Amino acid sequence: MAGWTGAAVWAAGLVAFSTLPPHRLWGAWAAAGYLGASLAAALLRGPRARTVALVSALSGAVAVPFGHLLLTGRAQSEVGVIERSAALLLHHGTPYLAHPQAVTDYNPYLPGMALFGLPAALLGDGGAVARLLGDARLWCAVVLLVCLAGGRAVLRRGVDGEAAGPASAGGLLVLVASPLVALPLCVSGVDLPLTGLCWLGLALAARGRAGAAGLALAAACALKWTALPAVAVAAALLAGTRGGRSALRCAAAWSAAVVALVLPAALVAPGPLVEQVLAFPTGRAEVATPAASPLPGRLLAEWGPAGWYAAVLLLLCGGAAVALSLVVRPPAGCVAAADRLAVGLCVAFLFAPAGRFGYFTLPLLLVVWSRSATGTLPGAGHRWAPLRRGRTAGRGGRRPPWPTARPLPAGTRLPSAAALRARGTTGSPDEATTPVLAARAPARAPTTVVPALAVPPPAPPGGPR
Repeated sequence: MAGWTGAAVWAAGLVAFSTLPPHRLWGAWAAAGYLGASLAAALLRGPRARTVALVSALSGAVAVPFGHLLLTGRAQSEVGVIERSAALLLHHGTPYLAHPQAVTDYNPYLPGMALFGLPAALLGDGGAVARLLGDARLWCAVVLLVCLAGGRAVLRRGVDGEAAGPASAGGLLVLVASPLVALPLCVSGVDLPLTGLCWLGLALAARGRAGAAGLALAAACALKWTALPAVAVAAALLAGTRGGRSALRCAAAWSAAVVALVLPAALVAPGPLVEQVLAFPTGRAEVATPAASPLPGRLLAEWGPAGWYAAVLLLLCGGAAVALSLVVRPPAGCVAAADRLAVGLCVAFLFAPAGRFGYFTLPLLLVVWSRSATGTLPGAGHRWAPLRRGRTAGRGGRRPPWPTARPLPAGTRLPSAAALRARGTTGSPDEATTPVLAARAPARAPTTVVPALAVPPPAPPGGPR
C-alpha cells in the first residue's frame, strides 16, 4: 500500500509541475491507477489484493495512457526523430540530416536506433492500426520486455539445471507498472531497449556465454554510445570468472558486430554523425542541447570553456576510477556486474556537460531488475542461501554435492609448521587440516581423508552473497 501510494503522489506531481503535455497526461491516468492499487492493497486480503492492485496499476500507468498516446501520436520529440531517421536511412543510406538547423533536426543516436522507426516508415500514417504498429515506442517496449525476460531465463538455468531465481512473472509486471518503466515506456521509450540489451549482455556474461554477450552489447552500443561501459564490465566479469580467453571472445564478437552495424552509416555521412552523436550531446554543437538538468557537470559547463573542460576532466577521472575497480576487484556475478555498471553510468551522468535526471532510469532499472531476477531482493526466495553446519538452507536441507567441513571443537589447536615438518609434511593448509580431521573421524572411516576445508563450494549465480 505504501509503495503504490508513493507512486500515486509522484505521478500527481507530474500533473502539477511538468510542462510537457505527454507527461501531464500520463501523470493524471497513472495517479488514478496507483491510487486504485493502493486502495486494493489496503482493503483486500490474500492473492486477490495483489491481483487487483497490479491490474489497476497496469491499467492506469501503462495500458490506457500508452494506447491513447499511440493513437493520437503525442510523444516526446525523440520519437519523431527516430521515425524520421528511419525514413532517411531507407532513402539516403544515412539516418542524419546533412545540415540540421533546429534541435529536432539533430539525431543524437547511433544508426541502430533508426531500426525502431522502420515500422512507421513502412506502414505510414494510414489509420489507427498503422499508428499503433508503427510507433517506435511499441517496439522499444517489446525489446525491453524480451531482453528482461530472456536474461532472467538465462540466469534461471543454474549449474544443476534448477531455477536460480523466482519463476513467476509477477516481478516483471510490477516493474513495468512502476513509474521507473511506465513513464518512459509511454512518452519516449528510447532508453528502454538500451537498458534491456545491457542487462541481457551481463546475464549472458555471468553464464559464460562470451560470444552471445558480445553480440547483445554490440546491439546496445549501436543504439547509443552510453552502452560502452557495459562492454568493459562484461569483459571484467568474464575475465574474473571464466578466464582471459572468454573476455577476448566477447570483445571480438562485440567489435565485429559494432563494425557491421555502425560503419556503413558512418562511411556515408561521417561529418553529420560526429556532429550529431558526439558534439551535440556534449554541448559542443551549433545548437544547444535541451538536456539541461542542474547536475554538477551541467553547472560547470555553464561557466564557459574552462568549466566545460573541468566537467570533462571530472568525467574522465570518474571513468578511470571505475575502470580501476574492474581491474582490482572484478565483479563475480550478474548482480555485482549490474551494480558496477550502474555506478559507472551514474558517474557519467553526473559529470557529463549535458544531462537529464531521466538518464538515471537506466542504472536504477539495472540495479532493481538484477536483484529481482536472481531472487536477491529483500524477502525474495533464493536457494543459494548461506550454508549452515554443512547443509543447505533450502529445499529440505539436503546435503550439497561438494564436501563440507564440520566445525572444530572449542579449544582445538592445529599443529605448528615445525611439528608438521617433523611428521614429513610440507606444512600446506591442505595437509594441516588432514591430521585433525583424521583424528576426529570414526573408526570405520576410510584411510584416505579428503581435506574438506580446501574445497570451497562453487560461487552461486549472481556472485557471492
